[in-house]
Amino acid sequence: MDATLLLGLAAGFFTSLSFVPQIRKIWKTKSAEDVSKKMFIAVAFGVFLWLVYGIVLGQWPIIIWNAISLVLAGTILALKYRFG
Repeated sequence: MDATLLLGLAAGFFTSLSFVPQIRKIWKTKSAEDVSKKMFIAVAFGVFLWLVYGIVLGQWPIIIWNAISLVLAGTILALKYRFG
């Protein structure tokens, strides 16, 4: 595995991981009042476009981590709908 691939995997891991504390906080407090729905819609759409870009290029780090990020951003939006 070369350094560029490792860099992409690490970057994607930490970017995707950044959604987890927000999900945990919403779930724990049962409140998503302070979460911006418009911002997370924009983030989810941007992540979707990155996912498509990764698929077009055939770049697995981009595909894997943006698919995970899309699920996590979608989870935040679903929690916003449920607890918002």
